[in-house]
Amino acid sequence: MSPKMRNNLHAGSIEQLSSEAYAAIIATALRKELGGTHRAVKTVRRWTGAGERTVTNWLAAEHGPSGPYLTTLSHHSDAVLEAFLIMAGRERAVIGLEISRFRKVLLDTLERLEEANE
Repeated sequence: MSPKMRNNLHAGSIEQLSSEAYAAIIATALRKELGGTHRAVKTVRRWTGAGERTVTNWLAAEHGPSGPYLTTLSHHSDAVLEAFLIMAGRERAVIGLEISRFRKVLLDTLERLEEANE
């Protein structure tokens, strides 16, 4: 591969985050969705199967979750999924998630209105 071709492969790439920044972003997302209480620790443990100390470290931004844990957290937490997508430079995908959430709220509201009119 020529040096010129290599440069084209990296065009538009994003800057790699430090492990501290990654841990802080994930911790913020988890606390945003779950709060900082012991209940949050229990919820994340239930989602991931991780130990209490591990989850406490995630919430305190001491360490960030590894890939398999991040995947599981993203499955359960919209805030973590959004944070991951933004870190990956995929802000447009976040807009799709927001549209999906708004659509669900709208459909739920319409359903309630129909039930109230019966």
